[in-house]
Formats: sequence, structure tokens, C-alpha cells
Amino acid sequence: MAKETIVPIGPYHALQEEPEFFKLHVEGETVVGLDIELGYNHRGIEKLSESKTFEETVFLVERICGICSTSHPIACVQAIEDCGGIEVPERALYIRSVIGELERIHSHMLWLGLAGHFLGFNTVWMWTWRYREEVLDILEFITGNRNHYAMMKPGGVRRDIAVEDIPTVGRMVDRLKGPLEMLRDAIADDPLIHARTKGVGVLTREQVIDYCAVGPTARASGVAIDVRKDHPHAAYDRVDWEIVLGENGDVYDKIMVRIGEMFQAIRIIEQCLEQLKTVPGPIDSNPREVPPGEGIGLYEAPRGEVFHYVRSDGGNRPVRHKVRAPSYMNVITDREAVIGHTIADAAIILAAVDPCYCCTERAAAYDAEGNTKILGASGLITVSQQKTQQLRRELGAAGPVLRFED
Repeated sequence: MAKETIVPIGPYHALQEEPEFFKLHVEGETVVGLDIELGYNHRGIEKLSESKTFEETVFLVERICGICSTSHPIACVQAIEDCGGIEVPERALYIRSVIGELERIHSHMLWLGLAGHFLGFNTVWMWTWRYREEVLDILEFITGNRNHYAMMKPGGVRRDIAVEDIPTVGRMVDRLKGPLEMLRDAIADDPLIHARTKGVGVLTREQVIDYCAVGPTARASGVAIDVRKDHPHAAYDRVDWEIVLGENGDVYDKIMVRIGEMFQAIRIIEQCLEQLKTVPGPIDSNPREVPPGEGIGLYEAPRGEVFHYVRSDGGNRPVRHKVRAPSYMNVITDREAVIGHTIADAAIILAAVDPCYCCTERAAAYDAEGNTKILGASGLITVSQQKTQQLRRELGAAGPVLRFED
């Protein structure tokens, strides 16, 4: 019987875009167990939010994730609007959906390219990212930014899509269909991709439900959950579209579900643009205050349900702001999906949930036995500073490793 050993992936690894630590327990080449260690990113977003006005908070949460830089703002403004009973003009709802679906295409294309890279199929990587640039061009044309679009605000959106610009946006979106069809057919017809992804990293329907997985991770296993259908918001109940489902829950189905969702995103965008030709303004209800209360905002981010909770005391800033990103629910499913597969397959299985750790991470210091908090925000900062000074002293005693000169 092969001896069990540990193969580490992370916390810094060439195939991981962010720091996270996976300990693969292996016997020979087969993975028999997985330990997941998170907590390498912590930026204190929720605490920072308490020092920002409601307007500033939207800009703050936009920085939670560059790829989901409109998903968090939409969920955030919906939480504020729910708390304050704030109405949103119809035109703003269509604009929110246009930006959100463009971001979905952008995010899925980014992941699809990386999946090709993980599999050693760099042609898929290069072609996908080449056409992802065209999606960013559309976002730049509409918002002025290729990322961090700064479009959302409580009560509406910050910028309109001018009627005279709609035909141009429509043509730019229409040009994405051909490349997406090409990528879909290339993946569907390639025997090597099939060999590396079919039957690999399977997550059953029951496991999805047990772990409360969300987004494409759940839909690839045939679980038809989608916030856009289950809790209609923006303009999603005003247009026709379908939830894309897989059957087998393997890596291949996760790929094809995301590709199918890009076609559905185009379908949604085209209908929203058509409606924007006739739906009048304004684009903002211009709320002046948020009364005491609490509210929640849900949005179907590219990775799944993102949740924001906001509480107000009637002032101009939240007194509590809670964020739950979809990766918080999805990453833990790797404990099931990776078991029984080879080390070579582990990287693509871990990546198949499209994890985002800067969205997910949070840190707290508790006494596990007494269930009491040991350190607050200021205490954590002090401990971090002390550790940094200790490392500086140790590295200084060891002498310089590198020297740079002009």
C-alpha cells in the first residue's frame, strides 16, 4: 500500500492567482484527502465600510474584486435600497442588467482562458483573452472604464446609455457571437479537453445541496438555482432568458455551463438595449437619507450568489455591513470533488469553481474554548505590525539577500 504524503499547492503557486493553501493528501498519484487553509488576504472591507458614507461604501465594495466589480456594488445598493425603501427608476434597472451581464461575459471569458492554461491548452487561453478585450472595450465605451465601472449608486445608476449610442453598443455585442461559437465548438470537439475534464472533479447534486454551493458550480450538477430567477431584481424579470444546466457536475459541464451563460447574457443585453430605446428617464431617484433599519441585497455574480447586509441608524453611513461572496460557499466543495483523482487533475478541479479569495477572506481572533473575541480590529493591526518588525530584525540580522543599484 502506498504511503500517504502531502503535496502542497500554495499559498503562493504559479497556477493560483491569489494566495491560498491546499494540502493534498496523496497515496502515490491519487488524492485521498484535502485540507483547505484560507485567510491569507484580509483587507477589512466590512469594518472600513462603517467609516464611509453610503455613497462612498459603493465605491469601496467595488474594490472587493476586480472581476466582480459591479456584482458587489449591485448587491450593496440593493441592500441600501431595501433598508431605506428606496425606489429605482425603470431605466436604471435595465442599465444595471446591461453592465452586470457584460461583466458576466468578461468574467467567464477570463476563467475559460485560465482553464485552458491549467490544462496546457494555451491556444484556448490566448484566443479567449483576445476576445475578452472586446468585452472590456464595450464596458469602456459605456462607462469610461474597462474595470471598476463606477455605475451603481443607491437609487439608480450614475451614467445613462444614450439612445444614439445604443446601435453602436448593439453592434459591438453582436460581434461577440461568432467568437463564442468558435470557442464553444472548439472545446466541444477536442478529444484532449474531453479526456482531461469529462468525469473529472464530479460534484453530485446531493453534494451541491449539502454544501450549499451556488452559481455555475451548482448548475453544472443540475441544480437550477439563480438569484436572477429566484429573487428577481434589476431587469431580469422584464426580459426572456433561461437558466443553463449541466447533468454530470464534472469540470466539462462547468465549462459548458459558463459558455452557455455567455450566450444567455448576450440575449439579456440585446433585450435591455431594445427597451432602453423607449423607456424614458430618469436614471436616479436621488435619495437624500437612509432611515433606521436593515436591508439585504442579493445578486447573481458570475460565480454565484453574492449577499450584502446593511444596517442603518438613520445617519449617513452603515453601522454594520456584512458581505458573503459565492466562493465562500463553493471552495469547500473541493473536498469532495478532488478525492480519487490524480495530482495532475487537482489544479483544474480546484480552479473549476472559479475561486475568488479576495472576495471571500476575512479574519478574526477568537478563544475557541471560551467562544470569546481575543482581538478586535486595532489589536489585529498591532499584532501584524509587531510581526513585521520581528521579520525585519531577523532578515536584517541575516544580512541583505539582494542588492539593487542604479
